[in-house]
Amino acid sequence: MQLTPTSVTRLDRAFRWPGGARVGIIFNVAYEGWSEGQTPGLGPMGNPLRSGFVDVNAASWGLYGPTRGIWRALEVAERNGIPMSIMVNGVLAEKWPDTVKAIHAGGHEIIAHSYGMDVIPVYLDEAGQRENIKRTTGLIADLTGEMPSGWISPRGTGSPIHAALLCEQGYLHHGDCNDDDLPYHIAFGERAIVGMPLTMDVNDLPSAIRYGNAARTLIEQFDDLLAASLEHESAPLFFDVTIHTHVYGRPAGAWTFDAMMKKARTARNVWIGTRRTAALHARTYWT
Repeated sequence: MQLTPTSVTRLDRAFRWPGGARVGIIFNVAYEGWSEGQTPGLGPMGNPLRSGFVDVNAASWGLYGPTRGIWRALEVAERNGIPMSIMVNGVLAEKWPDTVKAIHAGGHEIIAHSYGMDVIPVYLDEAGQRENIKRTTGLIADLTGEMPSGWISPRGTGSPIHAALLCEQGYLHHGDCNDDDLPYHIAFGERAIVGMPLTMDVNDLPSAIRYGNAARTLIEQFDDLLAASLEHESAPLFFDVTIHTHVYGRPAGAWTFDAMMKKARTARNVWIGTRRTAALHARTYWT
């Protein structure tokens, strides 16, 4: 298998989303879990514990995702009739299978998100990366009856060879990139994968946890980005709206997800879809 790209082909200004829209919006949910004994590296408490101690506060904070947050996010999407792209760690298919089944039954795209948030591909050798892809893919596919077509690594960080390994396993697209406004075609010899940039401009985790912004700030970011995209840009583009089930899956933030969906639905000349449908549509421009 060719491990470095043989070509990268980007879309030009003539590209349009389905229906002729110039601007696309994708609503993502990061539904995250950690391997046994591991906890989130970022939590609501500003003072980190000393090294060598288990942060039970962060662990409990992360568990809100499967207990309440994912259900609230699914409810918001159902109210608005919007399909989402939902990042799912393999460990959640093991420990919370009913939630993963509900995501699939709801018609949402499941994006493989590594086995756990602590399993970051760049820390693994080639064999370890292959095993992580196989394990994560298998856990999700065995539960839903369908192999995920997309992958996003924890913190959007794959490795120099990870896209090639995903391509080898039959993945349609990956989001471990942030270097374009549009999908692009990455060839590895005779095989290819779509790079689907993961945009971070409207994302609850950095906004609320890293920078301490109020929830309504995320709506302001969305409003500003949508206005800029429609009124100040002339080239085609898309952007992501992302919440985490353990962050804005809570009542304090879930309402913003609902509000942004409603705004997107009423915006003119905007296409709303999943990362899978976006990748499939973009691929028609190269075939």
